[in-house]
Amino acid sequence: MLIHTVRRGDTIAAIAAMHGVVPMLLAADNGLAVDSPLAVGQAIVVRVPRTLHTIRTGDTLFSLARHYGLSVRTLLRRNFYLRGRAALRAGEPLVIDYEGEAPLARLGVNAYAYPHIAPAQLDALLPYLTYLTPFTYGITPAGGLVPLADGALLAAASRYGVSALMHLSTLTPEGSFSSDNAALLRDERAQTALTAAVSRVMEEKGYYGLDVDFEYVPPELREAYAAFVCRLRDALNADGRPVIAALAPKTSAQQRGLLYEAHDYALLSEAANAVFLMTYEWGYTYGEPMAVAPLPQVRAVLDYALTETVPEKLFLGLPLYGYDWPLPYEAGVTKAETLSSQQAAERAARLGAEIHFDETAQSPYYRYFDPARREHVVWFEDARSLGQKLRLAAESGLQGVGCWHLGRALAQFWPLLDALADIEVIPRESPQ
Repeated sequence: MLIHTVRRGDTIAAIAAMHGVVPMLLAADNGLAVDSPLAVGQAIVVRVPRTLHTIRTGDTLFSLARHYGLSVRTLLRRNFYLRGRAALRAGEPLVIDYEGEAPLARLGVNAYAYPHIAPAQLDALLPYLTYLTPFTYGITPAGGLVPLADGALLAAASRYGVSALMHLSTLTPEGSFSSDNAALLRDERAQTALTAAVSRVMEEKGYYGLDVDFEYVPPELREAYAAFVCRLRDALNADGRPVIAALAPKTSAQQRGLLYEAHDYALLSEAANAVFLMTYEWGYTYGEPMAVAPLPQVRAVLDYALTETVPEKLFLGLPLYGYDWPLPYEAGVTKAETLSSQQAAERAARLGAEIHFDETAQSPYYRYFDPARREHVVWFEDARSLGQKLRLAAESGLQGVGCWHLGRALAQFWPLLDALADIEVIPRESPQ
């Protein structure tokens, strides 16, 4: 696998010819059509097939997987253009393996999804996942659960042998995190009720494990929060269900702020089976324009986490999105537009903007002027920036990575992930 940086005059066909690959496969791996316009500076993932099988009438994924000694999921991952579909078309090329690819490490891959995600998009990405986490079950101060329409997500995960994690958070029905919901940490009866409700839903719906994401917890409830996560772990581990706790991105135990103080890395790492570092949102909707997940800041959070727990307990957060800020930026006034990284690259190509790569942040960005002649700056993620984070996770010996979120498309991430990682599969959830 290599990454080609687009030069002026490049086309998908020309890049494919340069590297000896099939244009259709190259375009599909990057979420493009063969005739899609490209932006100067855009990253293009190139995988060079070693073995190609031309599909014949009567071939199926199951028969070809058996013939080549592979799993169906492996064939789907190596052929992103299939987008999860089982039906094959005679005459199409099917990649069996690639030149010069060896995974850096075995990684668990988790990703979050809203119930409204398009089924076709979900089918395309599930073969690349160890875990799928439907977002989200909210809570009430009395220990009740705010229901989630997760049936379609769970059914799809089951079809692909992906383990589902129940997501429990302090998100309100209005869509914001609330300190009020953390009041149950002061109420023994509410905690008992919530623990029972979580156990019941997980049993009824077949969830493999639990992802706890309590945000805006008052600092004085730091120890109570860790004790509650420990309580959940004790209850769920008895049934073989692991508990993961999400952590705000900190670089020291003394870091101040409502997002950070109750997220005690040492206590929560001890309380849970694993922890998820939410290493993104340095650039955010109302913040100053900058990379969403600059590599030095991501590395600093990981370095601190490794002083508080072992790498085998850690998941590193990966953002699949970016922001478009109108300029000049005014603190408290300017609001950035959220867009997927796929949309960001397409916008640059459509507008003729040149994409640059910040060597310090290890992130792509570009500038353009809108029809009103107002300047904008866009920071987003691509194969180069996410590849660095995948390498960081692999080299650090982490348990895995977690992607926010599947509704923010970035096609080239998935072939990149397949090339760099041996993706973990939980055996009891994977009949293939």
